[in-house]
Amino acid sequence: MSHHTQPTRLVRPATSRDVPSSVRTLTRAFADYPFTRHIVAADDHEDRIRRFQSLFLERVGMAYGRVWVTEEAGGEGAVAVAVWTTPERDPGPAFAEVAPAAAELAGDRAAAFESAERALEPHRPQGPAWFLATVGVDPAHQGRGIGAAVLSPGLEAAERAGHPAYLETSTERNVRFYQRLGFRVTADVRLPDDGPRTWCMRRDPNAS
Repeated sequence: MSHHTQPTRLVRPATSRDVPSSVRTLTRAFADYPFTRHIVAADDHEDRIRRFQSLFLERVGMAYGRVWVTEEAGGEGAVAVAVWTTPERDPGPAFAEVAPAAAELAGDRAAAFESAERALEPHRPQGPAWFLATVGVDPAHQGRGIGAAVLSPGLEAAERAGHPAYLETSTERNVRFYQRLGFRVTADVRLPDDGPRTWCMRRDPNAS
């Protein structure tokens, strides 16, 4: 096979076997992300990010929401991961359960984490919505349509259910990427405590 053809790609629901490679991919994807730099302590930063992503993947996404992964032929495991919470199951108990661990992982940035949450809360959907808790593509695989591929089952499911999809992002490049997928900016928030500019984005059903 010449390397000009598209690699065989499989997008599928995650299973417990996907957890190690999913956490690795999310850790790599968030290594230098403005929001997590702001809310997670600098010391041992990568390990804190790894534990943070693991917490949200396993205790929130896998337990209460929906998680999809993308694999490529040749099998490095999950090279892209999308973690959603959905209106079918209220993730409130999961968030309450992980809150103490998340605050501990934030370390000396815990106050910034809390103020960021307070600043974003008013902009979050009031009614039922699919909420993109976290998504990541391994940096070695970025720019090849894998991010859009791993998001499409969640977007289609939200659309079928007649619910909006919602996310928050802290880079302008991501804003353009999500706009191409039918999202629009609903709020542009400068986070307190010298935090990064963060965009709230929503995709209404039949937006495609």
